[in-house]
Amino acid sequence: MLQIAALFLAGRDWLWPAVAVGGAVLCAVTWSYLRTPAPHLLRLACAVLKLLGTAILLACLLDPMWSSQRAKPGANVLAVVADNSLSMTLHDRNVAESRGDVLRRAVSGQGNLWLTRLGDNFEVRDYLADTRLLPSQNFRELSFDGRGTALGHTLEQLLEHHHGQPLAGVILLTDGIAADPANMEKLRQLPPLYPVIFTRDSPARDLAITNSAVTQTSFEDAPVTIQADIAAVGFSGEEIVGKLVPVVAGKTDADEKPIATETATVPANGEKVVLHFQIRPAKTGVLFYRLKIAPTHPSTPEVTLANNESIITVDRGAGPYRALYVSGRPNWEYKFLHRAVEADDQTQLVGLIRIAKREPKFSFRGRTGEDSNPLFRGFGNQSKEDIERYDQPVFTRLNTVDEFELRDGFPKTPEELFKYRAIILDDLEAEFFTQDQMSLLQRFVSERGGGLLMLGGMESFRDGKYGRTAVGDMLPVYLDSKTESNPEGPLHLGLTREGWLQPWARLRANEADERQRLADLPEFAVFNRTGTAKPAATVIATVNDGHHDYPALVTQRFGRGRTAALLIGDFWASGLGDEKRQADLLKGWRQIVRWLVADIPDPVEVRAEPQPDGASVRLQVRARDAKFLPLDNAAVTLKVSRPEAPASEAPLSLHAEPSASEPGLYEASFIPRESGGYRVDAAVVNETGAAAGQSATGWTSDLAAAEFRDLKPNRALMERLAQQTGGRVLSPDDLASFARDLPSHRAPVTETWTRPLWHTPWVFLLALLCFVGEWGLRRWKGLA
Repeated sequence: MLQIAALFLAGRDWLWPAVAVGGAVLCAVTWSYLRTPAPHLLRLACAVLKLLGTAILLACLLDPMWSSQRAKPGANVLAVVADNSLSMTLHDRNVAESRGDVLRRAVSGQGNLWLTRLGDNFEVRDYLADTRLLPSQNFRELSFDGRGTALGHTLEQLLEHHHGQPLAGVILLTDGIAADPANMEKLRQLPPLYPVIFTRDSPARDLAITNSAVTQTSFEDAPVTIQADIAAVGFSGEEIVGKLVPVVAGKTDADEKPIATETATVPANGEKVVLHFQIRPAKTGVLFYRLKIAPTHPSTPEVTLANNESIITVDRGAGPYRALYVSGRPNWEYKFLHRAVEADDQTQLVGLIRIAKREPKFSFRGRTGEDSNPLFRGFGNQSKEDIERYDQPVFTRLNTVDEFELRDGFPKTPEELFKYRAIILDDLEAEFFTQDQMSLLQRFVSERGGGLLMLGGMESFRDGKYGRTAVGDMLPVYLDSKTESNPEGPLHLGLTREGWLQPWARLRANEADERQRLADLPEFAVFNRTGTAKPAATVIATVNDGHHDYPALVTQRFGRGRTAALLIGDFWASGLGDEKRQADLLKGWRQIVRWLVADIPDPVEVRAEPQPDGASVRLQVRARDAKFLPLDNAAVTLKVSRPEAPASEAPLSLHAEPSASEPGLYEASFIPRESGGYRVDAAVVNETGAAAGQSATGWTSDLAAAEFRDLKPNRALMERLAQQTGGRVLSPDDLASFARDLPSHRAPVTETWTRPLWHTPWVFLLALLCFVGEWGLRRWKGLA
């Protein structure tokens, strides 16, 4: 913004003489033209010109002074930041020079006269910017080999370096590409920013992977979906192919065959293509894949191939994830549920099945002195601690890790219960649990973040008297409301609109096949009627008796966890009839259990968060004890490795430090030096020296791909930042005029300057033009 100028009179002593002379001239000119025989308008024009010229000369007697504000020479700092990233090496369409060559020419040799002019009025400081900000000496260090364009981060560093200094502005020499536009939006305290864009709007021809997203579901046929967004410039109507190749330690891409291939045709009037890959990884844990794109029929070369590849991380979890099944009696449902989970390497089912209820406390006729349960008579010598008494229920434990797991029945402490990720209740009345166990179950879901599923056995839900209990409060259906009607006749299963959107609720890959499968299911005969679904619940499936729809599968979030209700009591019957139905039943149970244990917090969790500078990664480890409370005073060790590294490269060991902002959080920083996938393994040891848990995760560092993700200048961002800070966007051709005008713009340190108006040539030129114009009119019309 220009400074406000002012005009004042220095020679006020000459005011009255000038007024007197001016009055005399006015009278003389008026008397002269009144006597001249000529048209009225001609006489008026000649008189005005002569009087105006005389007034300009008389005004010079008053010594008029022009006053304004300008930046004080040498008192303000002006930062010139040059983009030194790899994207500056690209060539625009029909341009022989690269972007970097044009920039180098503008800051060196005859092209840097604008910098010399700026140096006359400002303290000019030169900087190079890529992933960090570096000082420069006349830009001699320009090499255009920076791994990324973290302009937001570098400008933030610039503000920190000049805190408290009179920074008048920032000239940003760039190609308009910012790898961190979100960070640049946060820069509200910048002085006027002047982006100078050294590129055209688009390259000639290029394919680029702009974004990739990984979605994991419990759908068994294709549990992992990878979506890749492709920017295709100059490929209208051409076919491109994408290949997904696993990254395996010790092997190159040539050794591995693509596990998925997708093709797509670039729209005639569009430049964006989306590829979808659906895969079923054979392994669990942290996996890496390399996505490659190329035209099916290559012709003209692309601007760069660095953005045609991307590393994708898929975290399938360590597993197996354990779920606890608790039933009040042996039943068919457990048989098929156990058979389904047994074939899944990601889940594990632990069973606690009651085979005899608790009996009243009175004496039975039996052998003298016998107080143990006759059911266990003859099974070896039992100690007093191990015998099953009449007043205690009798359980059988299935698939436990050792003889101590569930030895005392259902867990009574958080340490025992919280080691499971999900609980399945079936055919079990509410009186089975103590009040403390009910509260513990609620804490398991709300605080630990576990999953709870209640099946529709004969002693579940309302028939099990769960209304107004801690467990009933968690369920997604009301248990204390009055039942409006009961189903009449056989029941047919169907999915709701929300159910169709849940991959774990479907067994077929397309809607037509899934509808046919549902239509072929046998009818159900057992249904546990409850009230309506709660407001926050989602009805996934319903059953219909020919007249009404009733909720059959309902889910909802509860605290950090989730709960579900399957109200069909004979769900196992859907697997009867033939082998295909039985396979579908087992597949359905696996998907339900996978959904139930998915996204459940672990005692130790590690995350990798790339930082705004585009170079470093923050590694965060959250550690919890057996009660799932934050674990302090722990020793956390991190081992960082690369799957593509040679066998001789040992993992890098780091020690995470406790965070001051959150209990149980430990942090460390890591700077990747190579592009590719990275894996970090975290091991936590508590203050007693015992192992508290382990976890692993992965991330990718595609340095070149991130830099070349989008080759178009982000002009909208540059315009917005310039407008917010009071600057403007420039082209390289504007630099000379900009350097001339910048000292008259606002600056932290200014000075007042004055200049005699009569010293300017245009004042006398204007007076002369008035007299010459009056003389020309007189000569033209033949006046004396």
